[in-house]
Amino acid sequence: MIDVLVVDDDYRVAEINAKYVGKVPGFRVAARAHSAAQALAAVERGGIDLVLLDHYLPDQTGLQLVHRMREQGHGTDVIMITAAGDVTTVQTAMRLGALHYLVKPFTFAALRVRLDSYAALRRTVDRVGGRGVAGQEQVDRIFGALRTAPAPSSPGLPSGHSEPTTDLICSVLHRAGHPLSAHEVAAETGLSRSTAQRYLRHLEQAGRLSLSLKYGDTGRPEHRYAWVAP
Repeated sequence: MIDVLVVDDDYRVAEINAKYVGKVPGFRVAARAHSAAQALAAVERGGIDLVLLDHYLPDQTGLQLVHRMREQGHGTDVIMITAAGDVTTVQTAMRLGALHYLVKPFTFAALRVRLDSYAALRRTVDRVGGRGVAGQEQVDRIFGALRTAPAPSSPGLPSGHSEPTTDLICSVLHRAGHPLSAHEVAAETGLSRSTAQRYLRHLEQAGRLSLSLKYGDTGRPEHRYAWVAP
């Protein structure tokens, strides 16, 4: 399990974010904090893998907190979740090593995409780390694990389709690196098989996915979908 510290000065928002985290397989909320001091104390106690960090805190900014963490030798991973959308703050977050930056307000699907990509990063690092030294191919895999696939623009979506759900499905297929069935996509996203199939069919018709058939011993062939790079 990946243990997460949720940091937000608004108790209600922190609770909502914590519930979101709890819905993503492989993640659990280890602690909540509502100030930079509380967050730093939680990190110092240990056991935190990832911090979901708001920028606007009562005693320090989130980025000041990250700077203190790095100064004190804490390499805990950070994803910024904040209403601060100015370019300077975003750039500073990148320079301090934030792995993702999610602007409020956001949907559960948007957060899940980023948590899933973070989990993929950890798996990739674990696999590569066993080899001692990473070559260019392994380095590319590590950096590629954090990429999230953009959703098509709203005008291209049929009635009843949402951008967050499209984004989630695209991200799952983008990270997989091999064709997936509707059943596998449904399992990865938490959607029903029929919903996954509906989105997959639209994305394939729009040229975003390629369709292949897998023939078994009996019955109809299984439809499998793969990401098509833009």
